[in-house]
Amino acid sequence: MKYESTRGNAPALAAAEAIKMGIAPDGGLFVPVERVTLTEEQLLSLSSLPYTERAVAILQPFLTDFSNEELLHCVEAAYGGDKFDVPEVAPVRSLTPDTSVLELWHGPTCAFKDMALQILPQFLVKAMEKTGETAEIIILVATSGDTGKAALEGFADVPGTGIVVFFPEQGVSEVQRLQMVTQTGGNVHVIGVRGNFDDAQSGVKQVFGDQELALLLAGKGYRLSSANSINWGRLVPQIVYYFSAYADLLKEGRIRAGEKINFVVPTGNFGNILAGFYAKTMGLPINKLICAANANNVLTDFIQTGSYDRNRQFLKTLSPSMDILISSNLERLLYELTGRQAAKINLWMNQLKTQGSYVVDQDTLDKVQSHFWSDFADDQETLSTIRETWQQHRYLLDTHTAVAVRVLEKYRQATGDATYSVVAATASPFKFNGSVAGALLGEAGIAGKSEFELLDTLSFYTGWPIPKGLRNLDKRPVLHRAVTDRDKINEAVRSVLLAR
Repeated sequence: MKYESTRGNAPALAAAEAIKMGIAPDGGLFVPVERVTLTEEQLLSLSSLPYTERAVAILQPFLTDFSNEELLHCVEAAYGGDKFDVPEVAPVRSLTPDTSVLELWHGPTCAFKDMALQILPQFLVKAMEKTGETAEIIILVATSGDTGKAALEGFADVPGTGIVVFFPEQGVSEVQRLQMVTQTGGNVHVIGVRGNFDDAQSGVKQVFGDQELALLLAGKGYRLSSANSINWGRLVPQIVYYFSAYADLLKEGRIRAGEKINFVVPTGNFGNILAGFYAKTMGLPINKLICAANANNVLTDFIQTGSYDRNRQFLKTLSPSMDILISSNLERLLYELTGRQAAKINLWMNQLKTQGSYVVDQDTLDKVQSHFWSDFADDQETLSTIRETWQQHRYLLDTHTAVAVRVLEKYRQATGDATYSVVAATASPFKFNGSVAGALLGEAGIAGKSEFELLDTLSFYTGWPIPKGLRNLDKRPVLHRAVTDRDKINEAVRSVLLAR
């Protein structure tokens, strides 16, 4: 399998090279040249397999330059042992007779990003071996909260790599911030940005496009790559859990073989739900992919109208990992749905960069709407959904997953569609315990308590255990205190790497 750029001006590469590079040299995103499909027999066979073997079966056709033994090694290193706190890795929990929750937060950092960022370092090390890479690979990451910690956890002290994470200084929860700034490892750097996530992401993209810096770093023995979902090696593992969820529903008799289901995904950067789109193109029986946004509803507006416009107020919400106005992975979807017309992608992405907006043609919009439906939920709806779901079902939602549950209600009200639906739960409720505890206990119940005191309060009230990755977080030493202006990210990278 080869990989080509969405911008159409870069050579097709094998998976190992594409993963190592992260972003294509023309600024585009790598996508597989050929379509991968699974037969109905292959799909049914997944039900009898553990998650690790399901992962190998889905990954193999995409990563054909990796042997089965290499893939199994990567998968076992990522998901085996005690890395995840449940043996199923990504269990499916029944919520109502027509709805289940796919729990993607059982990894070391308590967020769905672990599903990809535990295995990406394994892919990268193998890719370096395969391609004879002698440079040290420096991973640059912009994070809205969860990607940063998951990437730090995955890459800490991995031989031949270093990692630099940029996060919006005032745009993450206190739990997320402390998870990052207390990260240990001789090869890790964490830097706050005076700005929002889009500022951090734009700054990191500019670093990747700086040819002068690339030459300078090459002279020092460094090569840049990405752990954001712009890296195909980060996105492809996410396809696995869509198939795994379907396999579990079949195994438990909640659906029949071949029956179509909906997936509801809270998303900001569009990577998680895009993995669902690729699963659908592979033959997974998906009826609708429901894109759940918060009040930063740029994706909802796009899916409803075909107009993508980031020229709007950036809102800080109770679901901060979705506080994003530039959804990078939408570029991959548009490339696929336009029949791989790189000229259109270049036009739209240039308009986004220079004008902050673009409008797709009607044919492309029709194709988007054939696969996707979208709406959003504001903070008040998020809190009421957390409270109602606990009262009615004794199930605890984090703020992002609550957005998805509320948007599923809106979808059913708007369409009358009774298709069995799976909600992607993207974070442990304890990761956003201030908001979750407030939803359940009210302002009086949380008054005067820190986020860390509320961990115990929430656990005592619900009987749910505090995840291992969040215990005693406030007692760990802060190791990273650097902060930079949003227009000085390039300088910060130079300062960190050239001083090493």
